[in-house]
Amino acid sequence: MEQQQHSASPAAGRRTARELLEERGELEKNIVAVKVDGELYDLHTPLPEGTTEVKPVRAHEPDALPIIRHSTAHVMADAVQKLFPGTKVAFGPATANGFYYDYDRPGGTFGEDDLRAIEEKMAEIIAEDSPFRREVMTKDELRALLKDLDEPFKLEHLERLEGELSVYRHGDWVDLCEGPHVPSTGFLKAFKLTHVAGAYWRGDERNPMLQRIYGTAFAKPKLLKRHLKQLEEAKKRDHRKLGKELELIQFHPLAPASPFFTPRGARVYNLLVDYIRELYDLHGYEEVITPQIFDNELFETSGHLPAYYENMYLAASKEHLERASKAIVDEPPEDAHACEHTLQEHFRFGVKPMNCPSHCLMFGMTRRSYRELPMRIADFGRLHRFERSGVVQGLTRVRTFAQDDAHIFCTQEQVAGEIGDFIDLVQRVYGDFEFADARIYIATRPDKRIGGDEVWDMAESALIEGVKAKGVDFEILDGEGAFYGPKVEFHLEDAIGRSWQLGTIQADFNLPERFDLGYIGPDNEMHRPVMLHRAVLGSVERFMGVLIEHLGGNFPVWLAPEQLTLVTVASDFDEYALEVRDELVRRGFRVSADTSNERLGAKIRSARLMRVPYIGVIGAKEQEGRGLALRSRDENKDIGFFPLDEVIARLEAERLAPSLRAPADAKSAPETDGEGAAD
Repeated sequence: MEQQQHSASPAAGRRTARELLEERGELEKNIVAVKVDGELYDLHTPLPEGTTEVKPVRAHEPDALPIIRHSTAHVMADAVQKLFPGTKVAFGPATANGFYYDYDRPGGTFGEDDLRAIEEKMAEIIAEDSPFRREVMTKDELRALLKDLDEPFKLEHLERLEGELSVYRHGDWVDLCEGPHVPSTGFLKAFKLTHVAGAYWRGDERNPMLQRIYGTAFAKPKLLKRHLKQLEEAKKRDHRKLGKELELIQFHPLAPASPFFTPRGARVYNLLVDYIRELYDLHGYEEVITPQIFDNELFETSGHLPAYYENMYLAASKEHLERASKAIVDEPPEDAHACEHTLQEHFRFGVKPMNCPSHCLMFGMTRRSYRELPMRIADFGRLHRFERSGVVQGLTRVRTFAQDDAHIFCTQEQVAGEIGDFIDLVQRVYGDFEFADARIYIATRPDKRIGGDEVWDMAESALIEGVKAKGVDFEILDGEGAFYGPKVEFHLEDAIGRSWQLGTIQADFNLPERFDLGYIGPDNEMHRPVMLHRAVLGSVERFMGVLIEHLGGNFPVWLAPEQLTLVTVASDFDEYALEVRDELVRRGFRVSADTSNERLGAKIRSARLMRVPYIGVIGAKEQEGRGLALRSRDENKDIGFFPLDEVIARLEAERLAPSLRAPADAKSAPETDGEGAAD
C-alpha cells in the first residue's frame, strides 16, 4: 500500500524475510511474503527485532492477492509514465476487487485505446522480471528525490508522514511507498485494466480532479478469466441499468445523489418496508416517528457535530441567516475558518444523519422502569448525509435514504439474548431474499471515537459474548467500529459471488451516558441502560440496489411490482381481461392488463422485459373457461390453462415471503398437466 503515517524502529541489524528463509534453506520460488504475528512483510522488508517464527505466504494464497495487486499498480504507473511523459502520480492502492492509480495527465484523458496500450507496455515490463527493491530514505532525501521527479502529489503527501520512510524501485521506476511488494515483476502473471473514472485528490471536491485507472490482477490467468466473466455478468445486473429498464428509479441533477422512485420502484420499496414491519410485529418492536431537523445542541450532545460534521447538512431559517450576516459585518472574521465558525454558530439546526440521538430523547422523556426493558423502537425516518460526489453511486451510496433502523434499550444482562435474537432475525430475512449464509465480523474501536477505553472494553466484550453464546463463527475487524461503539457486521455473497456488508448491530455505552439516560431497577435505584443500534437491511435504498443485482431484476412474486400481467389475443377479449384484473386487484394482488393494439407477441415481449413473474394470455378458450393461459417467468415456459380460482390459489401461495407462509401454503398451488395454451 502507499506510504502511510506510521512509526517504526530503524532497520539496522534486522534481517529481511528473504535473508531468514535463505539461511534456513526454505526460500521457495512461489513465496511472495511472510506473516509474523498476523502482520504481512514482503521479502524486502526488515522483520521485527528477534523474529524467528515466520509463516510463508505463497502466490496462490489469499494473503498474497493484495500484494500482487499493489505491485501491479506500480507496474501500471510505470507504463503510464513511459507512454505519457509528464503525467504525475498520486495514490495507487490495492482494493477488494483489484487496484487503481490516480493520475494527473496534462492536456489529455485516458480512453479505451490508451488502456490497451498501457496493458501492452505493462506486459513488456513484467517480461523483464525486474526485482522490486526497497530503500529506506530520510525525509530530506525523499523531498529532494520527489522534487527531482517533479511529483507534486507525492511531495505533498510526504509532508504528512513521520517515522521510517521508504521507496520501492523496479527497473528505473521509483515510488514513495511502504509496500509490501512481490519479489519481482515476473510474479504478475494475470492482470486487466477495466475502466477510467474521475477522482478528486484526497477525495476532496476542493482539490484537483485526477483520472483514476482501475484494474484487477490475480495469481493465475484462470482466476482472472473467472473474475472478468463475473464483471460481465455484473454489468448486465447493474442496478442503475436495470433500474432504468424496469422503470424503478430515476435521477436528476437538481437533486444530486438522491433517487426518485417511480410508481413501480416505490411499490418495491414499500413492499420491503412492509415486510420488515410485519417481522417487527413478530419480534417485539414498536415503530416511532421522529423529527428530521433538530437544534444542533442535540448533535453536540450525541457527538455527531464534532465527529460527523463533514457529513452533515446544516439548516437555517431566514432569521438565522440575517443574524449570521450581521455578525460577519459587525465583527469581520480574520480568515475563512473564522467565517465558517461564525456561520456554524448561527446555523442552529442540523438535518439528522442518524436516528439514534432522537431515540435517546424519546427514551429520556419518560421515567423508565426495568420492567419496560428491553425496549425496542424502530424508525423508518428519512436521513440525510453529505457524501462526496466522487463516492456516490446509484442506490448503493446516496445522500438521502431510510433505514430499517431500530434501537434496543436493555440491561447489560440482556445484551447477549438480544444479539442472539437479532442473529435469528437476520438469518430469517436473508433466507427470504435467497442469500447464502452470512459471514459475521466484529468491528472494534476506531482511532476516532468517543468514550474511554473502559467503556469500549465493556461494549466489545458484550458483543463478543453475545455472538459466542449463539455458537456462530466470527472474525475480528480491528479499528472498523463506529465512532460511538463496536459493531457486529453481516457480510453476504450475492448470486455472482460478490460480498456485501448489510446488517449490523452495535453495542453503545456512550450515548446513554452522554444523554444521561436511566431506568429504575428492582433495587429502586437508577441504572444506566445499554443501547443497541441495529439494522437488518441497512439503508433500504442500498439494499434495493443490491437486491436488484442479486436477483437480476427478477423479483419473486411476493416482492414484484406487478405479479401478473394480462395480455389479450384481440380486442374482443379486453372486457374480460379488465374484469379479471379488477377481481384480482380487489383480492390484493398487483395485476395489470395490456389491452393495447399491439400484436400478442409484442405484448408478451413487453411483459417479459419488465420481468413480470406471470403472464396471463386471454383468448376465446380462456374467456369461455373463465381462466387464463399462464406463462411462468421462473420456469421460462407456458405452464397451461388455469381456471381463475386456481390462478388465485397460485398467487395466494406466493404472496408472502417464504418465512411468513404457513407450511401448507407451499403445497397449495394446483398441479397442471401443462396443457391448455391460449388460442
